[in-house]
Amino acid sequence: MATRPTWQGYLRLSLVSCPVALHTATSRSHDVSFNMLHKETHNRIRMIPTDPETGPVERSDIVKGYEIEKGRYVVVTDEEIKNVRLETTRTIDIERFVDEADIDRLYWNDPYFLAPDGDMAVEAFSVIRQAMEGAGKVALARVVMHQRERVLALEARDRGILAYTIRSNKEVRDPSEVFGHIPKAKADPKMVAIAEKIIEQLEGPFDPAEFNDRYEDALRKLIQEKEKHGGAIAKVEEPKEAEVIDLMEALRRSLGEGGGPRRKTLARAPAKKAPARKPAARKRA
Repeated sequence: MATRPTWQGYLRLSLVSCPVALHTATSRSHDVSFNMLHKETHNRIRMIPTDPETGPVERSDIVKGYEIEKGRYVVVTDEEIKNVRLETTRTIDIERFVDEADIDRLYWNDPYFLAPDGDMAVEAFSVIRQAMEGAGKVALARVVMHQRERVLALEARDRGILAYTIRSNKEVRDPSEVFGHIPKAKADPKMVAIAEKIIEQLEGPFDPAEFNDRYEDALRKLIQEKEKHGGAIAKVEEPKEAEVIDLMEALRRSLGEGGGPRRKTLARAPAKKAPARKPAARKRA
């Protein structure tokens, strides 16, 4: 069953256009979430909007305001916001084609699936999708979603188009703010060589099924145990923190020279190289 579209409008490449629908490509429905309850009655807590001077406020009396300085706001109505319309409010207009490698990974954001909206749109959509696939480039376009104009990166995927929102330049911090404080240091070539061998042992294909959220699994197990037994459960032993005493010795042990069983297993049966194929949908930083 198809998901409900996040956005509906038109995809346009020069003079060719067609109705399309944008669907979220990821889901948070399996996340473990908690409700706030009263500790004795276990009734859910209601969050009541409150004015610090007059007390509780009806939802109908709440308006939007933009703070221009401390304590001063410009009030804007929903109707006024709706009247701020750009062409990209209803149209994904392709502006440029670039190589995927030209887009820094810092800028990739959330993935979406772009599909034709209705049978009449399939022919024009297929023409655009196939031309994009043949070019081997990523298309850059703009769209207004959630009261923001966002840049979209589009690429052919299966019978549809994979779309990523691209962060704006203002959203991305300069890496030097953090990395600039790291002292310049030249690593010991012998240690680097050992580390490179460890990397070779751990090489293998990317299988998303192998990377489940183990913390969330542990939370679910905790909830099941409490439901089954009720009340308190046995305290789990604290995991040991990593401790590095001798860097060279730690590297050697990791490689298997010091008796690390997991590394030896990997050394006996190194992961097989995956056949070349189109990479899976990426979750960007």
